[in-house]
Amino acid sequence: MKAIWNGKIIAESSETKVVENNHYFPPTAVNREFLKESSTHTICSWKGEASYFSIEVEGSVNKDAAWFYPNPKPKAAEIAHYVAFWKGVQILNE
Repeated sequence: MKAIWNGKIIAESSETKVVENNHYFPPTAVNREFLKESSTHTICSWKGEASYFSIEVEGSVNKDAAWFYPNPKPKAAEIAHYVAFWKGVQILNE
């Protein structure tokens, strides 16, 4: 699987975890040079508190387009620190 935005591969792995139709990429599969920490946080009733990254590629910013659960609730423990994407980030099975 690949996560692509603005022509760049943001993450790539054959070992994503699918939760609620979202592919969560292992932390080591994410190209951190494109991620910028965000102050945004949201709460999921069963996964816990999500933290966000904005994606920046060649001066273009996709605000809060990636999220992860640093300390998920027990039912979501398997996705701790795994990163998922939305807001126009293409997830391709290649």
